[in-house]
Amino acid sequence: MATNGRNFPAQRQETQPGKQHVMDPIPETARSQYKPANKLQGKVALVTGGDSGIGRAVCHHFALEGATVAFTYVKGHEDKDAVDTLQLIKSAKGTGAKDPIAVAADLGYDEHCKRVVDEVVNAFGRIDILVNNCAEQYERSTIEEVSEQKLERVFRTNIFSHFLVTRHALKHMREGSSIINTTSIVAFKGSPSLLDYTSTKGAIVAFTRGLALQLVQKGIRVNAVAPGPIWTPLIPASFKEDEVESFGSEVPMKRAGQPSEVAPSYVFLACNADSSYITGQTIHPNGGAIVNG
Repeated sequence: MATNGRNFPAQRQETQPGKQHVMDPIPETARSQYKPANKLQGKVALVTGGDSGIGRAVCHHFALEGATVAFTYVKGHEDKDAVDTLQLIKSAKGTGAKDPIAVAADLGYDEHCKRVVDEVVNAFGRIDILVNNCAEQYERSTIEEVSEQKLERVFRTNIFSHFLVTRHALKHMREGSSIINTTSIVAFKGSPSLLDYTSTKGAIVAFTRGLALQLVQKGIRVNAVAPGPIWTPLIPASFKEDEVESFGSEVPMKRAGQPSEVAPSYVFLACNADSSYITGQTIHPNGGAIVNG
């Protein structure tokens, strides 16, 4: 529980991507109350940025629901988290699912995106669920601090990757497949200190709506999840120590959410039995903030 607006111990990671295994406390990936129901039995899922945070929780919940899971991570920065996630998914793997795989890649570039998709398809034959989730963010106090090089880097990771991975994955997706994009509450309410990141998240909302209309006749649904403040490695790797301490206190629930509280939204959108009449939409697990999105 929060005390005097302090939700977490002060902490800071100096590089991105952040590392989950050094966080205090460790983010919660799954809750004991969650009851799997084989919602994704026989499905093949690819999750970008799946080694930690929301991505890890999504991978774990997909595995609990019977899916075969592949995920991407950044080599050299996220090796330990990737190994931990592989072990977690293996322990959750259902009957009939294949062993998970982790693919190291910088998804800001087309050749890397194609390689990832090719590796997944070579291993599992197809892709039924694509989660575009990888992202990076940096605090900048003014627009003058956002150089062309910095802007391109954030856009490459946060929105180029969505276009490029999806473009290659669609060749291996069939009717009934689902694409889920991770956007953010800041796409709807704005953020003055995360201007480039916010811009990419707004682009993801528009990408989701447009692609949903483009693919509706193919029977492939496209939706998004817009988390509010969630306790992930991106937080200590992005913000000052005092900001980390009070992280999440601004929403009506007065606390940050855990990845375990977000991942079921992805299960819902991935499962045709639950969301077959939903496409082009955004789900908002954000602690009660009203965004009219």
